[in-house]
Parts: sequence; structure tokens; C-alpha cells
Amino acid sequence: MKTTQEIPISALPELLSLKETAEILKCHPNTLRQWDTKGILKAVRFGTRKDRKYKKDEVLKIINQNG
Repeated sequence: MKTTQEIPISALPELLSLKETAEILKCHPNTLRQWDTKGILKAVRFGTRKDRKYKKDEVLKIINQNG
């Protein structure tokens, strides 16, 4: 069984990966991809593969909106 430790918000990096964001928000990565397309939680795209990264501040806004 996989366990996750609580990480203080201040210890999180400013840009979170798709996987990290999905774990924090407890949703599937495909949900985050859809939210990016719909403009709910916009991703910053990096590199030639256009990997998605999410701003910590934006993720916290989503948490506070729904919390």
C-alpha cells in the first residue's frame, strides 16, 4: 500500500509536475489535462515535449476554492 507524507506548503516547489499536482488535488492526471484545455487550471508548458507544470499559487487557489 502506498502512503504519502504531508509536505508543508512552503516546501513545495513553485512549479509542480503533472503527477505532483494530481496527487495534491487527488485527481487523475487526465482531469488536469482537461482543466488546462478548459482554462480551469492552466499549465505552463516546457521543453520540446511540452510537459505541463502547474504554478503552486494556482493549485492553492483551486484547493481554497473547493476546500
